[in-house]
Amino acid sequence: MGNSKKYLAECIGTFILTFMGCASAMFLGTGAPGGHLAVAFAFGLSIVAAAYVIGGVSGCHINPAVSFAMLLDRRLDGKDFIGYVAAQVVGAIIAAAALKTLLCFGLQDLTGGLGSNGVANAGGVMGALFVEVVLTAIFIFTILGVTADASKASVAGIVIGLTLTFVHIVGIPLTGTSVNPARSIGPALFAGGAALTNVWVFIVGPIVGAAVAFALYRLIKSE
Repeated sequence: MGNSKKYLAECIGTFILTFMGCASAMFLGTGAPGGHLAVAFAFGLSIVAAAYVIGGVSGCHINPAVSFAMLLDRRLDGKDFIGYVAAQVVGAIIAAAALKTLLCFGLQDLTGGLGSNGVANAGGVMGALFVEVVLTAIFIFTILGVTADASKASVAGIVIGLTLTFVHIVGIPLTGTSVNPARSIGPALFAGGAALTNVWVFIVGPIVGAAVAFALYRLIKSE
C-alpha cells in the first residue's frame, strides 16, 4: 500500500507539472511580452506546489530523469524506479489528454502541438540533444545537492522550482525545454508528427544529462 501511494503521488504530481506548464505555453504563448517568462514560471511553480504536497510521500521526483539520478545515487531501488517512471508517464499522458480535451471547447493552441518539444530552433536533432543534456545536468545537479542535506528540506522545493524556472528561460526558445521525458512523451503522443518522431531526443537527452549530473555530483562529494 505504501508503494502504491508513492506511485499515485508521482502520477498526480506529473499531471500537475505537465498540465500547468504545457497549458501556459499553449494558451499564453511565448512570443508575446512576458509570455516566455510566464511559461518558465508556470513550470517552476508547478514543482514548488507539488513538492510541498507530495514531497513527504514520494520525494516529488515527477520526472524520470530525476528518478534515474536517484537510482544511480542509491536513494531509489530498481522496483521503485520502474514504478515511479510508469506513474510519471501515465500522469503526463492524462495531462495531455486533458489539454487535448480543452481544445474541444474552442480554445486555441498557440504552440500547435500541446506544448510539445521541438528540435528546429536548436539547429536540429544534435543541437536539441546537446541542449537537453546540458540543461538537465544543471537541473539535476541542483536536485542531488539540495535534497542530500536534511537541513535544507524546508527550502528544497523552492530551490528546485526556481532552478527549473531558469532552465526553462534558456531552453524555451531552443527546444521548448523538456529536461523531463514524461513531460515530453505525453504531449507528443497526442500531437503526433514531428513531435512524436523526435520525442526520443527528449528521452535520451534528459537521461544522459541525469547521468552527467550524478557523475559530477559524486566527483565533488567524494572524500
